[in-house]
Amino acid sequence: MVARDPRFDGVFFVAVKTTGIYCRPICPARTPGRNRVEFYATAVQAEAAGFRACFRCRPEVAPGHAPVDAVDTLVAAATQRIAEGALNEHSLDDLAAELRVSARHLRRALEARLGVSPVELAQSRRLALAKQLLQDTQLPLTDIAFAAGFQSVRRFNAVFADRMGRSPSELRREHGKGEQGVTLRLDVRAPYDWPRLLGFLRARAIPGVEVVGDDVYERVVHLGGKTGTIRVRFATTDKRAGRLALGVSPELMPVLMPLVARVRRMFDLDARPDQIAATLGRDKLLAPMVKRRPGLRVPGAIDPFEAAVRALLGQQVSVAAATTLAGRFAQQLGQPFGAPGDGRWRFPTPREVVAAGPERIGRLGMPRTRAAAIHALASAIVDRTVVLDGARELPAFVDQLCALPGIGPWTAHYLAMRALHVPDAFPAADLGVQKALGMTGPKAAEQHAEAWRPYRAYAVLHLWTHLSEAS
Repeated sequence: MVARDPRFDGVFFVAVKTTGIYCRPICPARTPGRNRVEFYATAVQAEAAGFRACFRCRPEVAPGHAPVDAVDTLVAAATQRIAEGALNEHSLDDLAAELRVSARHLRRALEARLGVSPVELAQSRRLALAKQLLQDTQLPLTDIAFAAGFQSVRRFNAVFADRMGRSPSELRREHGKGEQGVTLRLDVRAPYDWPRLLGFLRARAIPGVEVVGDDVYERVVHLGGKTGTIRVRFATTDKRAGRLALGVSPELMPVLMPLVARVRRMFDLDARPDQIAATLGRDKLLAPMVKRRPGLRVPGAIDPFEAAVRALLGQQVSVAAATTLAGRFAQQLGQPFGAPGDGRWRFPTPREVVAAGPERIGRLGMPRTRAAAIHALASAIVDRTVVLDGARELPAFVDQLCALPGIGPWTAHYLAMRALHVPDAFPAADLGVQKALGMTGPKAAEQHAEAWRPYRAYAVLHLWTHLSEAS
């Protein structure tokens, strides 16, 4: 805290007893004495103890904890779903049923691991988003209340004033600096290799759905029945830190909370590069790669189903060929977006793919077996035989996907990396991974990769990047 070390930004929070305020460890305010502070692992724990968020360092925009930091899969999955707004319109019983446990067990698990109840965690996330919107945008207070997941403006005003020590309108007058439109600040831990992450996405961008420029990522998003666009840029704040600027079109405001959570996962904002480098750097082969590219991230996905289809289309064809197929898939089976002739498309939903049928899918230019595999996957998602979320252990998820036609371990692990953003996923059958390791066969690759746990997915990105840049 005294050093304001950015590696620990979001890893713990500092509460000052004399002021009743909690801060990030990088807060520029005057450093308080040790006898005046208490430390908390999460922002919600500090809030539960009666402290309010600092208006200068803004704890609500701090990087969070990656799934690997969670004590167990259930807590990680529940925290992820709550961050996406699962308790805004649904009950704890609904969330527990989705995660296949009882509400009592879920409540006890979160209280034991995080020190707060699911309801307190959900309330903290709503307040954090509302505070950010008040300081970063000029949205009307009513719009902010509903975008943050509150069911009434009266409830929003009361809870906000109680937790923040002032009303929403007072906070905006004192600290609001937002411009017209909605552009949110998402802080990251340095180092952050934005150019390579953008390059990975550029090579795989779906024509008509995604556009990747020299320094910007844009796409059409369909989420919760709403369709709109996002625009993401990277901005360096100083030599040690940076942040993303997320622009959101008005159509997506009703689903802003889950959208922000998915953007965080897609751009891997909550990774701990220091821990990843320490683990992978012990390997003689990986050490120089990690040193050369210390901020390499694992790109995730906004739409897990889209990532799954993209992975299946990429089987046994080049990246460029798979990208062309994906664009054709979106244009023929999805829906146009924007003005006629814009050439923009919303990627099809699982239900739309099921309705299209395997024969129509096959006519897009792929083998019959692959069309059948895509249709089978969409059907399994519709009837919830397969759920593309992080609520399962990695081996169980891989087994579940491999039971479907046309999906093997490589595709399942690739989806775990991208769609679920599991940091320990490892497609051992990948020929590029084996080539970079100088090995033949998945078994040898798996044995060598044991020492990389729980960051094997990051090792894969280092190996792929090394190969592509060496060629």
